[in-house]
Amino acid sequence: LGRRFGRRNLLLACIVIFTISSAACGAASNLGTLILFRILQGAGGGGLQPISQAILLESFPPSKRGQAMGLFALGVVVAPILGPLLGGWLTDNVNWRWCFFINLPVGLLAILLSALFVEDPPYLRNNRPTKVDVWGLFFLTIWLGCMQVLLDKGQEDDWFGAVWLRWMAGLSFLGLIGFVIRELSAREPLVDLRILKDKSFATGVSLVFLIGIVLYGTLAALPLFLQTLIAYTAFQSGVTVSPRGIGAVAGAIFAGRMLGHMSARTMVALGFFLLAGSSFLMGNFDIEISQFNVIVPNLLNGFGAPLVFVPLTTAAVITLRREQMGNATGIFNLFRNIGGSVGTSLIATYSQRFAQVQQNFLAGYYTPENPNYRDALASVQGYLATQSGTVPGAQQTLGVLYRTLTDQASLWAYVDIFQWSGYVCLASLPLAFFLAPAKGKPPAEGIMH
Repeated sequence: LGRRFGRRNLLLACIVIFTISSAACGAASNLGTLILFRILQGAGGGGLQPISQAILLESFPPSKRGQAMGLFALGVVVAPILGPLLGGWLTDNVNWRWCFFINLPVGLLAILLSALFVEDPPYLRNNRPTKVDVWGLFFLTIWLGCMQVLLDKGQEDDWFGAVWLRWMAGLSFLGLIGFVIRELSAREPLVDLRILKDKSFATGVSLVFLIGIVLYGTLAALPLFLQTLIAYTAFQSGVTVSPRGIGAVAGAIFAGRMLGHMSARTMVALGFFLLAGSSFLMGNFDIEISQFNVIVPNLLNGFGAPLVFVPLTTAAVITLRREQMGNATGIFNLFRNIGGSVGTSLIATYSQRFAQVQQNFLAGYYTPENPNYRDALASVQGYLATQSGTVPGAQQTLGVLYRTLTDQASLWAYVDIFQWSGYVCLASLPLAFFLAPAKGKPPAEGIMH
C-alpha cells in the first residue's frame, strides 16, 4: 500500500483509522461492537510501527541509525509497559472507556505533525502504480487470521482436541504454504520474501520473533501473577510493573549512545543476557515476595529490552538497499507481533497446565501418613475454631488447605514460565553473532545530544 499510494498518505490513513476506531471502542454499547471496532483499531495501528521504522531508517545515514532507533525504542518499549499503569488507574478511578478515549488527543496531534513533517522519498514519489497482489493478500489473511484464532482460542477449547481448531490449524498451514509459493513466483509480490536470503536480516527476524515471545509472555504473566496470587489491584499491579519503563528509558538512551562504540552483535548479546538474568530472578518469586523484589527484575528487564531492539533493528537491515526498507520493516514487525501472540498464548496455556501438573504432584503430600499434613490440618482447625467459636467441619478445613495447594501450584507454574523464558534468552544469545557488523564511523555528535 505504501508503494501504491505513498508512505505519507498511508501513515496518515492509519492514524486516522486508529484514532476514529479508538473513539468508537470507547463508545461501544456491547461486546460485539467493541470487538468489531478493536479489529478496525488493529488494522489502523498495525501499519504504524513498520511505516515509522522505514521512515527513520531512510532519513538517517547508517552511522546515525542506531541513535534514531534509540529514540524510537522509547516508544516501542516504554509505551506497552506504561500502558498497564495508566490503564489500571483509569479503570479503577474513572472508567475503562477512557483507556480508548485517551487516544483521541494523541491521534489528532500525530495527524497534524505527520501532515507537516513527513515526506515520501523520491523513489516512492516517482514510483509507477503497481498492481495489488490480491492472491498474496488472500493467502496472507488465511494464514495469519486462522493462526490468530488458533492461538487465542486454543487453551479455552483444548487445542487440537477441538475439531474446529484442527481446521484452523490446517487452513493456517495451507495459507502459509500458498503465501510463500505465491510471493516467490509473483512478478510484483505483496511481500518480497527474497530478502530473507540475507543472512543478517534472516537472523534479525528470528531474534525479534524470540524476543517477542519472551517480552510479551512475561508482560502478560507478571500482572496475572500479582493480581491472582498476591491480590494486587489493577493499579497496584501497574505501579509494580511500571519501573520496567524506567529501565527501558535508560536502556534506550544507553543503546543509542553506545551503538557507535560497541558492536551491534555484542549489545544484542548483552541485552539477551540481561533479559535471561531478570527472568531467572522472577523464577525465584514466592507468594510472600515484597514489592521491591518484584521491581528489581523489572528494572533489569526494562533495561535489557532496548539493548536488543535498538541494535537489532539497525543490524538486521544494514546490508539491505534503501528501496527494501519498507518491505523489510513490515516483515520484521510481523514476526515480532507473531512472537508476541505466541508468547501470550503460551502463557495462557502453560500457566494452567503447569499448575495442574504441580497440583497433582503436591497432592501426593496431602495424606494422613504425612506428619506435616496432620500438623497443618490441626493448625487450620484450631485457627478456624478460634475465629468462629465452634469446631469446624472436615470439609471447611480441607477447603482452606486445598486453597493453599492451588495457590502453591499456580506459583510454581509461574516460576516454571519465568525460568523457561530465561532459557530461551540464553539460547538466543549465540544467534546475535550471525548479525552483520555495523558500517560507518562512530558519530561524534548525534541526535541523542
